[in-house]
This record gives sequence, structure tokens and C-alpha cells, in this order.
Amino acid sequence: MSTASTPGAVRDAVDDPAKTGSSRAGTVTAYLLYVAGKLVGAVVSLFAVLVTSFFLFQVLSKDPIKAMTHGAPTSVKQMATLRRQFGLDLPLWEQFTHYCSNALTGDLGTSYQFHAPVGQLILQKVPATLLLTGVSVVIFSALGLWLGTRSAWHNGGIGDRLNTGLALTLWSVPAFWLGLLLIIIFSVGIGPIPGLFPTGGMSSGNSHGFGYVIDVAHHLVLPEITLVAVGYAQTLLVMRSSLLDEMGSDYLTTARAKGLRDAVVRRHHAVPNALLPTVTMVFINLGFVASGSILVETVFSWPGLGGLFYQALSVPDLPLVQGLFVVYAGAMIVMNLLADLIYPLLDPRVGR
Repeated sequence: MSTASTPGAVRDAVDDPAKTGSSRAGTVTAYLLYVAGKLVGAVVSLFAVLVTSFFLFQVLSKDPIKAMTHGAPTSVKQMATLRRQFGLDLPLWEQFTHYCSNALTGDLGTSYQFHAPVGQLILQKVPATLLLTGVSVVIFSALGLWLGTRSAWHNGGIGDRLNTGLALTLWSVPAFWLGLLLIIIFSVGIGPIPGLFPTGGMSSGNSHGFGYVIDVAHHLVLPEITLVAVGYAQTLLVMRSSLLDEMGSDYLTTARAKGLRDAVVRRHHAVPNALLPTVTMVFINLGFVASGSILVETVFSWPGLGGLFYQALSVPDLPLVQGLFVVYAGAMIVMNLLADLIYPLLDPRVGR
């Protein structure tokens, strides 16, 4: 807006307060419509997840009763009783109807191998997964944002080349392979390097109080390094790319022409406008907090949702697999919804 038109706009607002009020009401209405659309989309996505989780695993999984009774002498009558007990003798459409109605009330079924409610099994494993993945997401998001900003702002420099090269290398490394490598070097020991950290688990099981906290932190080091190494690389590259797109914008040239320091231009002008793609990445990673990392938790024998999912797949424990799939996908949908709701706060052009 030019300086010539600014006094006129202010004068119009003073002369006609109703115009300002109607403009604000229109903005609020537009935002509410935007939120309603996102909520409807999230509900539709959650229903699609329920449909997919039921039919996909029904098609892909083998007979769970045969898997459960493998190696044990079981008569045909006993197998029929088990099928009736777990509702597997019902028509497919009826099984689907029961599955959806129960899921809407929070009942995800009963585990075949643990003989316990799926929801209860998931809740038991959630704290360990939140500890592992929650801490890693906070660390690698902050590290990736900081290093990505510095790399883009000093594009082409030695620091940028080193950061980008290391990030590309770590991003291409499979997390389970990196975890195994860390176990070989720092748990088993190699050459002059002794084994410093445990090979797996969450604790040694023989400590209490503050000693237990230290024990858990000791077990947490290697899996955290694995998750942070891979996660920060992705965040760094996304933030760097977003900020590079903003570097040649006219508003940054104007800010410098006004005499603002380079650090102020970067912090208050460039970075806020480059945050939208990175915010999406951060919220997607927060969605992974609920699901955990199946491969990393399996490699380090971490007692979280990832290890539970691996156990469920080995049977296959159909209700447990379906329940975990719904939790994983639901967490991603909720986090994407929150990201969509935050976008208009970062960029008012979104949702109008």
C-alpha cells in the first residue's frame, strides 16, 4: 500500500466504523468456514482409515486362528469355537459393521495373542513411545530449524556445504541400519572404543528413584541419536529450501534499505515467511510421536508401540494390527489438522 493511499484508508475507517467492523466479521467468517472445511475433511479421512484398516488387513492377513494354534493339537471343533469367539464366523459386512460401531466408542477389539483389550495394550505402551519419539522430535526440529536457517542465509559457504552434505547423507541412511551401526560401535565396542551403552531395552530393571531416571537416560542415548540424526536432516533441508525461496524477495531488499541489521531481517522478516512448509514437517513429525518408530524400537528392543506393532504382525494379531493402524493414521490426521488451523495465524492470506 502506497503512502498516498494510507491516510485515505485510515480516514475511511474513521468516517465509517461499520466498514471496519464488517471487514473483521468477514475475516472471522472466512476463518470459520476454513476451519469447518478442514474438520469435515479430517472426519472423512478418519472414516477412510477405518475402512482401509479393516479391509486391507482382512485381505492381506492369513487365517489368524491357524496362526494362533500353529504347533498345538487343535480339533476342528475347537477351531470353530475360536472363530465364533472372535467373531470370525460372521459375514464380512457384519464384521465390518461391528468393527466401525465399536471403534467409534473406543473399543478396538481384543488381542488374539495377549487376550486383552487392544486399547489397554496401546495405552500401556504409549508412555515409552512418547518419551523416545517426543524427545527426539523436539531436539531434531529445533536443530533442523536453526541449522537450516543458517545454511540458507550463508548459501554457498563452507558451513552450508558441510551442513547440506551431512544432512543429505543422513537422510538417505536407513534408520535401522544406523541403529545397528551405533550398537556395534558403542554397545558391543570396536577396536579401542569400549562398549559404553546398553544394547537395548528401556532400563536394567534393578534401579529406583533418581537412579532409575539415570538408567532410562542411559538406555535412551543410542535410539535418540538414531532418530535425531535422520529427523534433523529432513527438517534442515526443508527449512533451507523454503528460506532460499524467500531470499530474493523485494520485501527483504526494502527491509535492508531501511537500515535494519541483517540478523533482524532474517529473524523478523525472512524466517516467518519461510516457516509454512517447515511447520507442516514439524506437525507430521509430531504425528509420528504417537506411532513411534517401528524399526528403531525393534532394533533397540524399546518397549513402545513400534515393538508392539512388530509383535502383532508376527502372528498376525488382526485386532491389534488394526487398532495400531488406526492410532497411527489418526495421529497423523489430527496433527495435519492442527497444522492447517495454525497456517492462518502465520500467514493471514491462508483461508481467505
